[in-house]
Amino acid sequence: MGKPLLELTEQGYYCARADVYIDPWRRVQRAIVTHAHADHARPGMGQYLAHRDSEQVLRLRLGASISLQTLNYREPIFMNGVEITLFPAGHVPGSAQVRLAYKGEVWVISGDYKLEDDGLSPAFEPVACQHFITESTFGLPVYRWRPQQEILSEINAWWKGLADSGENAVVSAYSLGKAQRVLRLLDRSIGPVYCHSAVAQTNRALEAQGFDFGLWQTLSEAPKEKVQGAILIAPPAAVGSAALRKWGDYQTGQCSGWMALRGQRRWSNLDRGFVLSDHADWTGLCRAVEATGAENVYVTHGYSAVFARYLREEKGLNAQTVKTMFSGDDAAEDLDKSLMMQAEKTGGES
Repeated sequence: MGKPLLELTEQGYYCARADVYIDPWRRVQRAIVTHAHADHARPGMGQYLAHRDSEQVLRLRLGASISLQTLNYREPIFMNGVEITLFPAGHVPGSAQVRLAYKGEVWVISGDYKLEDDGLSPAFEPVACQHFITESTFGLPVYRWRPQQEILSEINAWWKGLADSGENAVVSAYSLGKAQRVLRLLDRSIGPVYCHSAVAQTNRALEAQGFDFGLWQTLSEAPKEKVQGAILIAPPAAVGSAALRKWGDYQTGQCSGWMALRGQRRWSNLDRGFVLSDHADWTGLCRAVEATGAENVYVTHGYSAVFARYLREEKGLNAQTVKTMFSGDDAAEDLDKSLMMQAEKTGGES
C-alpha cells in the first residue's frame, strides 16, 4: 500500500502531493483554514485558503495584509492533481469541511461542525469519503441539544423578566458565531441591544460581507445616564470587566454547550446557563459520521477516546483517536481576548 494522501505531522495535517496543510498549528507556507477560530486559524502562514465568508474575520484576526485566497462552497481547485473542495460545516460563518481527492482516494477534514441549521451558516453537508477526520467536543451521550428556537425563546423571556423589573441582561457568548446567532434572534421590542467591542468588531467584519444581524449598538454608544431594560452581548472574557461594572444592575447568562452540566453553571458563577452550542451533540456526531459512509474515522479533541471506542464497538468502523492542538471552545475565548486587546489599542471599551 502506498503513502496515504493525508498525514499528521508536527505542523498539522499535511497533504504532500498538494504540498498544503489543513489548520496547521505551526508556521507553514500554504494553509487551508476550516474557520476563523484561533485554534484553526493561526498567524504567520505564507498563504491562506478559506471560504469567502471567512475573509473579513480572518483579516481582522490575522492582519489585513495576509495572502488569502477564498473559495465558494463546492468550488473545486486543483493542487498538483489533488482536487480540493470546501463544503458547509455549519459551525460559524465561513466554516468549512475540506475534501481532498486524488486517484479515487478521498479524505474529509470536518473542522468543527454542527448539524442544526441555525439560519446564519449553511447547515453541515455530509460528504462521502473513505477517510473522515471528525471533532468530538461533546462526544458523550449526555450532550443532546434542544432546538435553537427553544433556547432563544428562553433568552428573550429571561431578558423581558429582567427588563420588567428595571434590570439589564448580559449574555456571555463567543464573539464569532455564538454572539451573532443570539443577536439575530433577540426580540427588539423588549429593549435596546448593545454589543461589547470584541463582538462589534466581528459583527462589522461579517456585515461587510453581507450578513444582517438587525439593530444593535456598541457598548460605548450607551447613554451616560443609567441604562435599564437593555441587553448586552459580551464575550466570556469580558464578564466582570470595568466596562460591565458601569452597566448598572444586571444578571449574566452564558450560552454554551457546557451549560448542559449544572456544576459548570455553579463554577462559572452565572445567574443563568443557556445550552446553546456551535458544535454537534452526541446524536449529531453519530449521524454525521454515518452519513459520510467512511470506513476509517479519526477522532480529534473532546471526548475522542469514548467516541472512537463507540464507533469501533457499536458501528464496526476503523476508528482511532488523533491528538492535535485543537482545543475547541478555549480557542474561541482566545480570539475574544485578542479582539478585546485590539479594541483597547484603538480606544474601544475593555
